[in-house]
Amino acid sequence: MRIVIPLFDGFTALDAVGPYEVLCRLPDAEIIWTALEAGPVTAEPGALTLMAKVATSEIDACDVLVVPGGPRSRVAAKAGLADWVRRVHPSTQWTTSVCTGADILGLAGVLQGLEATTHWSATGRLAEYGATYTEERVVVQGKVVTAAGVSAGIDMGLTLASLIAGDDVAKAIQLGIEYDPQPAFDSGSVAKADPATVDRLRGLIARRSG
Repeated sequence: MRIVIPLFDGFTALDAVGPYEVLCRLPDAEIIWTALEAGPVTAEPGALTLMAKVATSEIDACDVLVVPGGPRSRVAAKAGLADWVRRVHPSTQWTTSVCTGADILGLAGVLQGLEATTHWSATGRLAEYGATYTEERVVVQGKVVTAAGVSAGIDMGLTLASLIAGDDVAKAIQLGIEYDPQPAFDSGSVAKADPATVDRLRGLIARRSG
């Protein structure tokens, strides 16, 4: 099971590492970190760097593609990542995104005519790609799976593990990573958060994306 996770400067760390921690535990999983150019790639806001050992030009097929997002996801897509996803997508068993990784799938033409999800602050962009926003944490459309913002990548990984290896394996992985969320606050979605919190975060996102 060849699982490829492309990175780009300014990616959101948990978008990539969350699904990785689930999918690396699948039987016979091979994880490949890639980028347009092989080498270190730094996550936003600059405190964490992962190593892409292979350039995307060296990969023309994979079983599972996991595309993370980040404040610069559309910049990365237009810099060449969307073109590569478009080439690789026909070879995959599963093509997935986390958070604004949906922008990269969208600009690659993968989401055309599908239901999809993304970070709540970016849902309006899905229509640009011919997709219909669905207010779910994980959306499965054929072989295309999209996840909502950041932490939803763990949910997506477990959903994908179940689809690939069955519920029993997915449950064992969930137990292995002790994924049993009990957050200190019930402010994890825009529907639950108070307006002041939503406005505060919108401002932060605007500064990070600028």
